[in-house]
Amino acid sequence: MSVVTNTTTIGAIEAPSRRNTELLMLVFAVAISVFAYANVGLAINGSLPAGILGYGTGLALLAAVGHIVVRKFAPYADPLLLPLATLLNGIGLAIIWRLDQSPLLKQSNSYSPAAPNQLMYSAVGVALFVGVLLLLKDHRILQRYTYISMVVAMVLLIVPMFFPAVYGARIWVNIGGFHIQPGEFAKIAIAIFFSGYLMVKRDALALASRRFMGMYLPRGRDLGPILVIWAMSILILVFETDLGTSLLFFGLFVVMLYVATERTSWIVFGLVMSAVGAVGVASFEPHVQQRVDAWLAPFSKATLAQSDQVAKSLMSFGAGGTMGTGLGQGHSDLIGFAANSDFILATVGEELGLAGTMAILVIYGLIVERGVRTALAARDPFGKLLAIGLSGAFAIQVFVVSGGVMGLIPLTGMTMPFMAQGGSSVIANWALIGILIRISDTARRPAPAPAPSPDAEMTQVVRP
Repeated sequence: MSVVTNTTTIGAIEAPSRRNTELLMLVFAVAISVFAYANVGLAINGSLPAGILGYGTGLALLAAVGHIVVRKFAPYADPLLLPLATLLNGIGLAIIWRLDQSPLLKQSNSYSPAAPNQLMYSAVGVALFVGVLLLLKDHRILQRYTYISMVVAMVLLIVPMFFPAVYGARIWVNIGGFHIQPGEFAKIAIAIFFSGYLMVKRDALALASRRFMGMYLPRGRDLGPILVIWAMSILILVFETDLGTSLLFFGLFVVMLYVATERTSWIVFGLVMSAVGAVGVASFEPHVQQRVDAWLAPFSKATLAQSDQVAKSLMSFGAGGTMGTGLGQGHSDLIGFAANSDFILATVGEELGLAGTMAILVIYGLIVERGVRTALAARDPFGKLLAIGLSGAFAIQVFVVSGGVMGLIPLTGMTMPFMAQGGSSVIANWALIGILIRISDTARRPAPAPAPSPDAEMTQVVRP
């Protein structure tokens, strides 16, 4: 007896979306943030804060909106990026509110509660996050705007030069009473430009002319791009006295250049040129020189006469010890006006101790790791470079801020992403997370199963 069977192509196995995992992690992130807020109120006043219901509801609504949009428009995206960003944003709001309760800061003539404004900026950031996911259907569309992104980035970096310096650095734009830090948005435009440029030029930049001391040296004509970017970073450092943006700008290019070409020599050239430029500018620019002096000798009389913020920050970390003094029970408000912006990590170090500081840095590290994982999973070279560029920019910013506050490098004046007070920072970083989620959704989305062929192969099986 013979039996005739049809063999057809088996469809692709449906990949799990992991949205329920994301929802569970979001609930956990909101719960931790609300617990931190309540802990501050109990420590300061001995009772739950009056605004805990509004704070918890507001944060939960923002998390719910983000989750619904991701579930609908990016169902295969990485399940940890949104909860991690929400957790940092929520803890940052709790710490900013804790500093708002400081009697010392309330006595200042310029005092105004920062937590309500930060919650509003967080809502704007989540709205931009939603807009990115709704409007950016495919991240590869950004490749069309490679050189437009370069122009936008240059404009954003140059505009602050025409506005008055704030605390010695020209990084702010004041429009109608609103202060905007264009450099926060410029890092996204720079990453888009570098991704599009290096995708086309990486083969030429990977060529080596000679081998010296175990390193491949690039050809002379290929040094042009890195020299131009180096010059731009030096000009930013000279005219804006902004060490943070200069390091971020040049460091991002070197990281992406190394990833695109796999040449260690670019890293060496980048480090050498960055050091030469920074030392050269510090030798004649007073503001940069002051920050270097504060880094080298934070407790000297000359440094304390100019600024004692770095010294007080280091004492805050020392007072926190391993487990910290407890939320609401530290004295980091002595740092002054920068306690809830540049030096907010000092509050974490004192009130949550070494354990809490490491936990916060691990959360930042997880965001970077998920971004790098997204880059590895991306199927197109532009997506790989863009994901690694955005992750690299995020990592460099965390390093230069935490390093400056802890005394590892000179203070830069940038803000900790998501945690520190600052509308430009939280809004721009929510947009960055939105782009990473879009890339991860495209990378993890299963390929569509091929349509069944009408001429399916007929196989005759003969059975006795």
